[in-house]
Amino acid sequence: ILCVFSTAFFASKVEHESKHCNGKGFQRPGSSAFDRVYTANQNCGHAYPTFLAVLWCAGLLCSQAPAAFAGLMYLFVRQKYFVGYLGERTQSTPGYLFGKRIILFLFLMSVAGILNYYLIFFFGSDFEMHIKTITSAISPLLLIP
Repeated sequence: ILCVFSTAFFASKVEHESKHCNGKGFQRPGSSAFDRVYTANQNCGHAYPTFLAVLWCAGLLCSQAPAAFAGLMYLFVRQKYFVGYLGERTQSTPGYLFGKRIILFLFLMSVAGILNYYLIFFFGSDFEMHIKTITSAISPLLLIP
């Protein structure tokens, strides 16, 4: 639901900037403000499928609470990236790097869940409680910029 709200917010910013430029269509030659808003919206839109896939896998295969926390953090970081992109492009860099770190965390959670499944399947060893403890302990570290 929060993804939908953030996407709607980004789209409304593009629409507002489009109306502000007094033109028709999405081609606005010479409008750097529109270009920045449109590009930021496109960048955020292209990242959401990857985010949703790793969020779903991490929550399903590893642990739901740290995955949900990382997902919420990612949405806030994407908002920071979008707003930073509207200013100077260097303002969006911290949000971009922070988002990459969260996606990596979710990806590693997914890989840990898959490895645990195969350890159970082949060796009968279940490390689920250890993995959940580790991910729960590491997830607050995502707050460090």
